[in-house]
Amino acid sequence: MTRFVFMWEKMSDTNSSMAMKRSASTGSSAVSTETIEALTELDELERVYQQLCEEETQVDSELEALISQRGNIETKMLALQRMGPNLQLIEGDASQLSGMITFTCSLAENVSSKVRQLDLAKNRLYQAIQRADDILDLKFCTDGVQTALRNEDYEQAAAHVHRYLSLDQSVIELSRQGGESSAVDASLALLQEAEQRLKALVKERLDQAIADGDLAQVERFFKIFPLLGLHDQGLARFAQYLCTQLASKAEENLLLALGGELGERRAALIFADTLTLLLEGIARIVETHQPIVETYYGPGHLYTLIKHLQVECDRQAEKVVEKFILQRDYHNKFQIVQSSMMRSVSTEKMEPRELDPVLLEVIVMNARAELYLRFLRRRITADFEVGDATSPKATVQEHQQSLEKLLKHCLLSRNMQELIGYYIPMEEYYMRESFNKAVAMDTYEKGQLTSSMVDDCFYIVKKCISRALSSSSIDCLCAMINHSTSVLESDFREVLYNKLRQGFPATTLQDIQRGVSSAVSLMQSSLQQGKFNTLGIESAEDAKASFLVTLNNVEVCSENIITLKKNLESDCAKLFSQGFGSGEQAQAKIDSCLSDLVCTSSKFKDLLQEGLTELNNTAIKPQVKPWISNFLSISHNIEEEEFNEYEANDPWVQQFIVNLEQLMSEFKAGLSPVIYDTLTSLMTSLISLEMEKAVFKCTFSRLGGLQFDKELRSLVAYLTTVTTWTIRDKFARLTQMATILNLERVTEILDYWGPNSGPLTWRLTPAEVRQVLALRIDFRKSSALIWLCHCCHGQLEVRLEQVVTDGQSGGIGVGGVHTDAVGVWAGIHGFRTENWRQLEDSVNRPTNLGLDTLTTCRRCRPAL
Repeated sequence: MTRFVFMWEKMSDTNSSMAMKRSASTGSSAVSTETIEALTELDELERVYQQLCEEETQVDSELEALISQRGNIETKMLALQRMGPNLQLIEGDASQLSGMITFTCSLAENVSSKVRQLDLAKNRLYQAIQRADDILDLKFCTDGVQTALRNEDYEQAAAHVHRYLSLDQSVIELSRQGGESSAVDASLALLQEAEQRLKALVKERLDQAIADGDLAQVERFFKIFPLLGLHDQGLARFAQYLCTQLASKAEENLLLALGGELGERRAALIFADTLTLLLEGIARIVETHQPIVETYYGPGHLYTLIKHLQVECDRQAEKVVEKFILQRDYHNKFQIVQSSMMRSVSTEKMEPRELDPVLLEVIVMNARAELYLRFLRRRITADFEVGDATSPKATVQEHQQSLEKLLKHCLLSRNMQELIGYYIPMEEYYMRESFNKAVAMDTYEKGQLTSSMVDDCFYIVKKCISRALSSSSIDCLCAMINHSTSVLESDFREVLYNKLRQGFPATTLQDIQRGVSSAVSLMQSSLQQGKFNTLGIESAEDAKASFLVTLNNVEVCSENIITLKKNLESDCAKLFSQGFGSGEQAQAKIDSCLSDLVCTSSKFKDLLQEGLTELNNTAIKPQVKPWISNFLSISHNIEEEEFNEYEANDPWVQQFIVNLEQLMSEFKAGLSPVIYDTLTSLMTSLISLEMEKAVFKCTFSRLGGLQFDKELRSLVAYLTTVTTWTIRDKFARLTQMATILNLERVTEILDYWGPNSGPLTWRLTPAEVRQVLALRIDFRKSSALIWLCHCCHGQLEVRLEQVVTDGQSGGIGVGGVHTDAVGVWAGIHGFRTENWRQLEDSVNRPTNLGLDTLTTCRRCRPAL
């Protein structure tokens, strides 16, 4: 009971103290006083007591946290106290500033309202002045136009009418509503009557001047039309006069062209010259009268004048083209050409020379037309740019579309397209027929590396492409590049391929023997007939020369195609810089055609490689293989006496070099340096391959290995002098074989192999290294053997001296990278590692075991 009373008192005190603390922070405890007073059970009292204790602890911790912030709060309070005077000062300044702003705002409001009133008054004053000026101008124009008409001063009368037309109609309407409406109406009536009368007079006088051909009067009245608002009518009538003059001059030039003597120097281009005169005349008209149009009609009206001129240009150009087609028999020539190209055998064939002047004249005509159209584009575009500086985008696009329609759909452009459409197949026919003639007339002069058809054919290609390029038509140029590519790739390459397919006459020993027999029978028959016939010998020599010349032809063709491509790139770049073509689209077309030329050049290179391979297999390989076979007849298992004799009288390599020199001298004289170097490279590859095969069939002593190394060095030194290409790489394997065969002890291989190899890259595999080592007779009886791990190629050296001295204890010495190879090797071959004597006996019998035995190191075994 006493404990209960104590807890009750304690809880009461705690609750009261916590209530005081909570009142400052959270408000109240989670347990109210009424709840505590209602408790009667000890468990509930203990539970509530525990809860109140926890709340007290939490409140104490919160209070301590707040007390711990006392110093910081006091510091901030001191800072705020120090800021007090400054805040008061700021408050005063802010009040003062607010007053100033209020005063300024009210002042500005008063001033701005007065300014607005003043501006309104000013605008009304200006309107009044404008109205007065317009009324005065109206009266002045009324009086002035009548006086000018009486004096036939049409320029002044037009100026008064223009002034009247420029007046603000809203001001005139206001004037008509005022007190002076009757006077204004009278002035307006007089001015309108004068306007109509002046327009009729100007049209009449201009038509009369045009009929009379009076240029001064034409230009005088032409300048009056824009003042009366008759821009289109003035330009149309002025263009009518210009077209009349243009047609007269064009017909005169055409009559002179048709009546000229055919022997004249320019007779072959008479129609091109006539068209040039027509286009130059129009260009001169535009240059002469463009300033007048821009000055009196303003920017943007040059297009209207040129549009009228272009109609007459189309009419006169069509006459020239029709006369050209008729006089040159253009359509008939095209039909003959088309018929010849569609049939392999044609009854009627046209000589290419007959087409040459016609094709040239078509190209000149098209080039002049393209130049003229480019001139018009430049002038009209510049005029539109000035006039469209402030125009909306839709207007600019409309003008651009009008320009494209005028230039691309005019009759002149269509006529030129038609001529070019006939020109392209005729030019293709000219090129193919000229190609056939060049091939048929192919000749070869002694001392020349190539025959005549290469230069002739590429001259024809360049001529045709250059002619198409001078037309200034991208489509025409692309078509001729494609046709040229087709002719080179199909026709010309086929001719060269057929020549190479005949092969190079064989020069094997059997052929020589047959040649000797043929020569004997030839001499006998010749003696009986009393003359000596060398046709068979000459034909063989001619066949050889023909094959070599064809190889040179193929190589020159490949180079010429690349040169042609580079020249075309340069020429096309100049063409684009002059404004021809349509930007990126035209550039893409040209790039595509030029890429086809590169592919064609690659095909000629492939053909050259095929021909060189055939030459190598036919003329070089049958000779070189027997010479290298002689290497096998020379013993390299020699002693010092034989070595000295070999040094004094070389048994093989010097004669081999002499044979190669004689063999290649014919090709060096008959092939270009590039082809000769390539052929020498093929021969070098053949020699290295055959030499490897021969070496593996020989056996060597220490001095024999040294002799082989000398022979190899002499051979490499000679081959290095006969070609500009590097050949040491081709003999890398043989050089490494010579190095192995030149070792004094087999263990020296460890100085070159694996981590000791340094920068040396081994071209021989581990198996090949062991195979080369086996070629040394003295290495077969050596007291040390080398194995290479067939997984990681690590070196393993097994020394057998210790087998004899310590065989019973199993003390065989293992050196190198891995230490357990002997045990693995013995396990592979069925030996127990304890039976070292049996192991020694087997190792000393290389015929049973050999140096090519594969071993596996401990490090590689888990991966197997």
